[in-house]
Amino acid sequence: MNNTDKQKVLLIIFISVAIIYIARLFYLQVIDASYVFYAQSNVLQEQTIYPARGLIYDRNGELLVYNDAIYDLLVMPEQVKNLDTLAFCKILNISKEEFISTFARLKRQKGYSPWKPIVFQRQITIPTYAAFQERLYDFQGFFPEVRTDRKYKHSNAAHVMGYIGEVTERDIEKSNGYYRLGDFMGISGVERIYEKDLGGKKGTRYVLVDSKNRTQGRYKNGEFDTPAVAGRNIHLSIDQKLQALGEELMLNKIGSIVAIEPASGEVLALVSSPTYDPNLLVGRERGNKYMELLLDKDKPLFNRPISAPYPPGSIFKVIMSLMGQQEGVLNPGTTYGCHHGYLFVGCHPHRSPLALQAAIAVSCNAYFCQVYRSMINNPRYKHVEDAYNEFYKHVYSFGMGHPLGIDLFSEGPGVLKKATYFDKLYGRHRWQALTTLSMGIGQGELGITPLQMANATAAVGNRGYYITPHIVKKINNKPNPNPEYNIKHWTTIDTSYFAIVVNGMHDVVEHGTAYVARIPGIEICGKTGTAQNPHGKDHSIFFAFAPKTNPKIAIAVVVENAGFGATWAAPIASLMMEQYLTGKHDTRQYLFDRMIKGNLIHRNDTASAKTQ
Repeated sequence: MNNTDKQKVLLIIFISVAIIYIARLFYLQVIDASYVFYAQSNVLQEQTIYPARGLIYDRNGELLVYNDAIYDLLVMPEQVKNLDTLAFCKILNISKEEFISTFARLKRQKGYSPWKPIVFQRQITIPTYAAFQERLYDFQGFFPEVRTDRKYKHSNAAHVMGYIGEVTERDIEKSNGYYRLGDFMGISGVERIYEKDLGGKKGTRYVLVDSKNRTQGRYKNGEFDTPAVAGRNIHLSIDQKLQALGEELMLNKIGSIVAIEPASGEVLALVSSPTYDPNLLVGRERGNKYMELLLDKDKPLFNRPISAPYPPGSIFKVIMSLMGQQEGVLNPGTTYGCHHGYLFVGCHPHRSPLALQAAIAVSCNAYFCQVYRSMINNPRYKHVEDAYNEFYKHVYSFGMGHPLGIDLFSEGPGVLKKATYFDKLYGRHRWQALTTLSMGIGQGELGITPLQMANATAAVGNRGYYITPHIVKKINNKPNPNPEYNIKHWTTIDTSYFAIVVNGMHDVVEHGTAYVARIPGIEICGKTGTAQNPHGKDHSIFFAFAPKTNPKIAIAVVVENAGFGATWAAPIASLMMEQYLTGKHDTRQYLFDRMIKGNLIHRNDTASAKTQ
């Protein structure tokens, strides 16, 4: 290449660079006017407008959760100049060492930028807020910001409503930058699941400030501002009075109550005990109170109704009665004798032999062991695994062995083992009905959450179907749009088989093991359960629906380490049903007093395991 060619190449390069610069300058100065905005960034202050979070009501319109104004102190590190540290610390009532350590901590946080506002101190007092407003010009780079925190009108339903807390770095990343350090969002319960509805949308305001950080007015009359959009109000399906009664009845007890409206799947009450006052997780002490609850040995943060699997005990006999008929090994006239038990399974004294309806009423263990054995050894199937697969399919169809899909976080699946589990445990074709016999009476490899128990009895009350249980009834006064809450999930049981079982459940309450649960004038269908517990005394369990025809409520109660189902769970369920169906629960004051005074927590006594 000669000198002329080299000169041409260099000329082309220079011209190309010049064209690029000219084009860029043209774009910035003529096409894109935002450079003006950034050029003035040293006199602009970006202020976030936090929306009012949506309110939460119960199913009857009673306000449960509302907002309260709080004040945070923010800092734009790049704008901090000539700070009178002593005066600053005096207003905040902190030491100079605390001031230095706070700044150092902020700089270590992921996402930190000296050009972005960040929370220096959260939830300052109103007097401190006023003092800062008066001396804002002395503390360049700092400014107070108003936002809202939650307040709970009642001290119950904490596991339903959940709480809000500061976002994590992962939350910020998942939000694509919408959240920033110091922002709050729903952490659990309805607050978390419906965060997009309740949280609203933040707005932004740009104001001009002078060299002393004093506001001089809106930038371009608000041309670049975006308004905040308030969160949507939510109506829960929860009945506040019923929820409050449930928590009162479960005081000093460990366990759960779940009540469902069978026709809609709406959850009327969801009680987890021990519980906590949701107002504990509000304000500056939120973190300290959370740690106290987290370390509490009774685990008040654990949402037992949707997460804890229990052996269902004798309430599972209701499902066995339906499956046996569906599989053709049982009919209303089938009788079995009982001589205080069957093989290695004991039973309590009662008349014998019994047909199906009477066996449900007196909760005969021997009867349902025979039904289970007939199902698993059914000659219709070539192998025991095939028969067990049908058993699995039927149980699964009642909403057991998998999450139901309730609109709450951390729902558990319960425990329902597949045939392959027993193949691995005992060897293929090397196990039989007797190997898993205890499953026929709700023991062994079965674990059902209280939510699943209530849902199953709702399916029985509906004579064969359930609708996915859910907590939120309306959003902005419109029905919950989730289509899942309008779908009927049919069980694998033919509707013709339910009548005899429902009659048996009615007999349980009228003159059987749950006589204590009777309510004059209301037909209740229920079943007691006393579930074996390898860690102590048996669990008291009861599930029921009422009235018998077109039921309005289905309920499940589990009281841990409390003995027979009729002793604690059935009376608690009865009082709850009476409250919901009649609006009162004081017609049997003696029963209410006994439940309230019962203190079963921290009892270490054990008892021999029975299933009744």
